Amino acid sequence: MEHIATLQDAVTAFAPWMEPTDAELDAIEQEMPVILADVDLLDAQIITLDRTPTELDHQRIRRARRRALAARVALLNRTARSMPGGAA
Repeated sequence: MEHIATLQDAVTAFAPWMEPTDAELDAIEQEMPVILADVDLLDAQIITLDRTPTELDHQRIRRARRRALAARVALLNRTARSMPGGAA
């Protein structure tokens, strides 16, 4: 019989080099509005999965889609301004 070793130590052990860097945390912070807008869009879409969407549901999805797009545009504009020489 072959024994299978668990990888509990490998899964739960965190070395200091495995933590996110300050730059990675800053990038996540900058992308947070996009992430939250995408979550709102998914919530609006999930609501309609088990029923026939009403006009209010369609409006909610359109509004969430517009917010997600606006958040992405704002992130791209901030990123382009922070790059040397302007837009890429």
